[in-house]
Amino acid sequence: MNRSLPPERRAELLVQRMTLDEKISQIHMMDVRDHPREVVGVPRLGIPPFKVTNGPLGAGPGDSGRPEPATALPAALALAASWDPALAHEFGEVAGKEVADRGEDVIEGPGLNIARVPQNGRNFEYFGEDPFLAGRMGTAEVQAIQRQGVIAEVKHFTANNQENHRKTINEVIDERTLREIYLPAFEAAVKDGDAEAVMAAYPSVNGEFCSENTHLLKDILRDEWGFKGFVQSDYTGTTNGMLAAQAGLDLAMKPDHYSDEIKTAIANGRVPESAVDAMVARRFTVMFRFGMFDHVRTPKTIPAAEDGAIARAIAEQGAVLLKNNGNTLPLDARAIRSIAVIGSYAGAAMTGGGGSSQVRPLYTVTPVDGLKRHLAANVIVTYNNGTNVAAAAAAAKSADVALVMVGDKDSEGHDRRNLSLPNNQDALVSAVAAANPRTIVILKTGGAVLMPWLEAVPAVLEVWYPGEEDGNVVADLLFGDANPSGKLPVTFPRAEDEVPAATPEQYPGVNGNAVYSEKLLVGYRWYDVKNVTPLFPFGYGLSYTTFAVNQLSVSRFSERTGVTVTFNVVNTGPRTGAEVVQVYVVAPPDAGEPPKQLKGFAKVKLNPGEKQRVTVRLDRRAFSIWDTGAGHWVLAPGQHQILVGTSSRDLPLRATVLIPRARRRDAQ
Repeated sequence: MNRSLPPERRAELLVQRMTLDEKISQIHMMDVRDHPREVVGVPRLGIPPFKVTNGPLGAGPGDSGRPEPATALPAALALAASWDPALAHEFGEVAGKEVADRGEDVIEGPGLNIARVPQNGRNFEYFGEDPFLAGRMGTAEVQAIQRQGVIAEVKHFTANNQENHRKTINEVIDERTLREIYLPAFEAAVKDGDAEAVMAAYPSVNGEFCSENTHLLKDILRDEWGFKGFVQSDYTGTTNGMLAAQAGLDLAMKPDHYSDEIKTAIANGRVPESAVDAMVARRFTVMFRFGMFDHVRTPKTIPAAEDGAIARAIAEQGAVLLKNNGNTLPLDARAIRSIAVIGSYAGAAMTGGGGSSQVRPLYTVTPVDGLKRHLAANVIVTYNNGTNVAAAAAAAKSADVALVMVGDKDSEGHDRRNLSLPNNQDALVSAVAAANPRTIVILKTGGAVLMPWLEAVPAVLEVWYPGEEDGNVVADLLFGDANPSGKLPVTFPRAEDEVPAATPEQYPGVNGNAVYSEKLLVGYRWYDVKNVTPLFPFGYGLSYTTFAVNQLSVSRFSERTGVTVTFNVVNTGPRTGAEVVQVYVVAPPDAGEPPKQLKGFAKVKLNPGEKQRVTVRLDRRAFSIWDTGAGHWVLAPGQHQILVGTSSRDLPLRATVLIPRARRRDAQ
């Protein structure tokens, strides 16, 4: 308890004082109803209970019989759609502070897996299909969480890209694809975000369960990236205690394989007691670093209104305006006498998907209530849940405007059957649009969906799972109190089979193996190679104003600073708004890379007529590839193209930069 000693030394001294049984009690959670995600304390030695709660959409319930409420933040995919690391920081501040306010120590989040297939039931928990975007957003969130004195536990390490057969599937991924697509977001969170905890995923990667995967947990995470924190399993993610201990899994969520099984293995000489010492010491070091032995947490009341306002702002900036023919939006509240509000997703706030990430909200705002706050008292607002399509169409026909709120409720534990809206909602939209030409569709989805009715409606707004402030968020956007500035973090396909992983061997897998034969061609990369036009491309999103980008300038490459990309952004329209300008790099043909890849972006808020000169810096990694033979990153020499614009399919500014042949190994 000598605070002048470094955390590592304090942990070492503590472990030396512990009995074997006490040490084993510290490598697994209790898994009982009232303490489901809690490691027992050891009062004799001043070891406090260690409390873990769910993420990554805010302070989760902990799966206890008495789930604690918190702010239901927007889905992580909505946060990703903001393309704003500053908002990710605000998101992390709220989540981390509320975990601390409840007296807990760890939040299981953010989720950093890549949206490989749009059917994945947990895509809403992650940051989309691009590793660079996911890494930037995840790093900002991790830093903010940990500044609240709470440990951020990034998950699910790694390639947890489907829920179907998630506990048994073996994902066959070549090393270059693993390094360039599925690991970079985790690497950024560890190296740049200093994440202190990592959750191992359920699946196997190349024949070894992630919780027992020495290549992932030891070779890459600890030895290459220098990770100094602790690794935890997913809930039932340990299958063999001895293999998990050898690979470096420090904490199991259940005692099944990390209690008597480990004690027997030590007695039989199959696991040295020193391995358990190291497991315990790694977590204790983090706890000492965060002051958890020195300060008892005092639960506080969560500031519901203050944190709810932040949740509202994040959701509004993550909304993506997909279509707006004839400037249908924003609506003029003064010119409306009647509105038909239609669909099951208009009846209650959509606070999140299903499964362990679902936050018990402190309060909710329904869409109807949110709309009424923007309208005069004499405006007629009619709600129809849409279960009777004919009745819904009749309600729409007599209204000035029809708002159809449709969506899905993706969930942990299973994937979508297909990419269509469930429960006959496509027919509902078509019928309402036929009845009222001024039909606006508000999507509340956990990812990409098909839109067979798209040509029949003038406006479509994607708000994802907006959280507890749903009603205010939707109304603010529809009436122009907020200007949509989100961009798609995932590609929306035109058809079910126009996706990168379209064969059974790729997804959901055959004979227990999912083969990642698309390799680097994930998301927009595949659409570019195949010359397939998606319904809406990655990075796409409209605004109530217009923007222009011009005057691109690109510096020469520097070994120390990389490349500096500079350009102007101009608000050429009538409203204040924000634009996300994206920078893509095209590697030389012999590098074997996809046609282009996102390597930088900036979100810029401008008043009408305002111009801003913006700088985006591209580091060495932006021009590097993973050399499997050499076992490290290498610069790809030759002419690289720099493309700048406002979506992956709208890149009007172009320049080239020469990358010389590398003279040293990439330090990254």
